[in-house]
Amino acid sequence: MDWPLVIRQAHARLRPHVRETPLELSLALSQTTGAEVYLKLENLQHTASFKVRGALNKLLSLSPQELQKGVVAASSGNHGAGVAFGLAKLGAQGIVFVPEGASPTKLEAIRRYGAAVRFYGQSGDDTEAYARSYAAQHGLTYISPYNDPEVIAGQGSLGVEIAQQIANPPDAVFVTVGGGGLVSGVAAYLKAVSPKVKIVGCQPENDAAMLASVRAGKIVKVEARPTLSDGSAGGLEPGAITLELCRTLVDDWVTVSEEEIRAAMRLFIETQHQLLEGAAGVALAAFLKQAARYRGQRVVVVICGANIGLSALQTVLC
Repeated sequence: MDWPLVIRQAHARLRPHVRETPLELSLALSQTTGAEVYLKLENLQHTASFKVRGALNKLLSLSPQELQKGVVAASSGNHGAGVAFGLAKLGAQGIVFVPEGASPTKLEAIRRYGAAVRFYGQSGDDTEAYARSYAAQHGLTYISPYNDPEVIAGQGSLGVEIAQQIANPPDAVFVTVGGGGLVSGVAAYLKAVSPKVKIVGCQPENDAAMLASVRAGKIVKVEARPTLSDGSAGGLEPGAITLELCRTLVDDWVTVSEEEIRAAMRLFIETQHQLLEGAAGVALAAFLKQAARYRGQRVVVVICGANIGLSALQTVLC
């Protein structure tokens, strides 16, 4: 697949519907680390998450007949809100399956946009498998959070914006990885326009299924422990196309502890005066952990979302 081409097409398709979020130089982080640190602020996106890009790009690719029948999605929250946002824009209907224990803040966002919410399973991969089966049984279109070329291309539109917004190509881009849709799309585009850019995949130590799968050369399950990064939690469904993309496009991997995530989130809130969620804190924590290696270099950290509940925020600030 010509990923740069389909990502540019997705970017053009999405422009009337999503925000071009700021790419801001962080003076505080730059002074602290000695790198030139830019923050791609997807926490300011519609639904407060990058996920709306992939979800909406998929919806816009469907025929009127497919939209009329309805769609099904599986999500821990942000993808579901992105699907619900897109459905509301297009006047269509859909069902979002979520795992038990999903963030109440994210569930409220899905419901606010009008999509039906149904619970299934304890983990994201169980929910995905059930939702895909449900869609097939009822003749509905399934919208994967990551395992779909149109979704990946939509997430890649974020990479197009980075390339357009920064005067000189970045030396490295730090991206949180769950199912791998965001890092795959961003890497596929940025490496095409700037082959020397280093893509760093970032995961919490407590739930690093993609890294384990990359190392094994096949999809494997890991023991998932609780993490602030609920947006990146969960395993990969069988046959996920993002595994090979991550294996070939991601140059380095960094895992971070829960305390490192909390510290990075506190630092961001204190210095940038904005909210971020745990998954966004993972990318920033990974950069801070590796900052000495990037002194004098130009670095972009993707702040992928801001959907955090009050109870989780209290654990970060206290």
